[in-house]
Amino acid sequence: MSIVIAGERSGAGKTTVTLALLSFLSQQRVQSFKVGPDYIDPMFHTAIVGRPCRNLDPVLTSEDYVRQCFHRHCQDADYGIVEGVMGLFDGIARTASFPAKDFASTAHIARLLDLPILLILDCRRLSHSVAAIAHGYSTLDPRLKIAGLILNRVGSERHRELLTEALEPLRIPILGILHRHDEITIPDRHLGLVPTEELPKLEHFFAKLASLAQKSFDWDRLLPLLKVEKVRSPKPPTYREKTVRIAIARDRAFNFYYPDNLDLLEQLGAELIPWSPLSDSQLPPNIQGLYFGGGFPEVFAQPLSENQTARNAVRTAIQGGIPTYAECGGLMYLCENLIDFDGQSRPMAGVLHTTTRMSPTLTLGYRQATALQNSPILNCGETLWGHEFHRSQLSTNAPHPLYQIQNPPIAEGWQIHQLHASYIHLHWGARPSVPQRFSQFCSTYQNLGV
Repeated sequence: MSIVIAGERSGAGKTTVTLALLSFLSQQRVQSFKVGPDYIDPMFHTAIVGRPCRNLDPVLTSEDYVRQCFHRHCQDADYGIVEGVMGLFDGIARTASFPAKDFASTAHIARLLDLPILLILDCRRLSHSVAAIAHGYSTLDPRLKIAGLILNRVGSERHRELLTEALEPLRIPILGILHRHDEITIPDRHLGLVPTEELPKLEHFFAKLASLAQKSFDWDRLLPLLKVEKVRSPKPPTYREKTVRIAIARDRAFNFYYPDNLDLLEQLGAELIPWSPLSDSQLPPNIQGLYFGGGFPEVFAQPLSENQTARNAVRTAIQGGIPTYAECGGLMYLCENLIDFDGQSRPMAGVLHTTTRMSPTLTLGYRQATALQNSPILNCGETLWGHEFHRSQLSTNAPHPLYQIQNPPIAEGWQIHQLHASYIHLHWGARPSVPQRFSQFCSTYQNLGV
């Protein structure tokens, strides 16, 4: 069956509850999913259960792809958990492309996959009013099934008694009660949680979560809800013989990658060679493509800058025509300089004649983008949906921009040499032509000793 973890609002405790459930079940075969475009929450899922968390985002992909992805990756799992996004009904604004008022919300995904919902209620400063909240969420959309409640941030035994007494007439099972645990916190910064690769003693943290879950949840009633119900899935993908080598930047500065993107490249015959712009002095040998994902180059601007041999190698390779895909953090690394939050300017790879400056302003949202010219992943005129999430701006835009963005109406992105660089994150799941084109570009690149 599997279950969707939803919050009454953003900040209700979805991530903590999800990580606690996963930690308790970590010795089992568990497949996790995350609604929306987020990269960091899935890193924690993956670190706990040892298998990639998959994003379920019908804007970046499609409703059909969400269904296929969910059922395909549940086939060899015993339990399935979907972590929601924001509040239960919070989706994107209604548009001609997405006419449903809660499109891409947790509720939308629960309906799409026909899954029950475990609703988390933040009970701080609540007593009997909790019943009105639970009643509203459980009745607003009759197509949804609230399988149970988790009462989070309960202050005392007396507080618990007041809450359970208020909820009793609704006859919604209370499947867990979490008291306030200030010692169980995950550090965050300007773009959300700190990624797992930067956090020490994660195993100890997950063990604390597992202990909390063991004593806080009603496992007799929860486990049947989490059990995966197998359905007929499309045939497993086939993998071609390895014919092309693509270097992928993977370290603490660059770690925002959708597993589906990497899977698609490997299915097409790409051998993905991880390397570190932080610590490796040169690119891997005999490569035919470069892939820079997003991440936090601003946090590691000094060591990235100090690794001059790596910066020079990247610049030489791209100027020599190696097909390269870079998004967000990767774009920032390819600029001439990066000015951090303290105003310190650090030299970067110097491929793009512009400077990245960190800003307190958050740029966030889905973007519909049309290619204004050919690139290693798109033909001119193709339109797709992506996502932006950054606190930086470029000092100079490209003289011949890569994209025309519809919302807001701006031109964005760089295409020079054989480089596609943009702030926009892309999920390739429903657009197999993107990895196919990139793989083909890489396969025809004449390696000149890079």
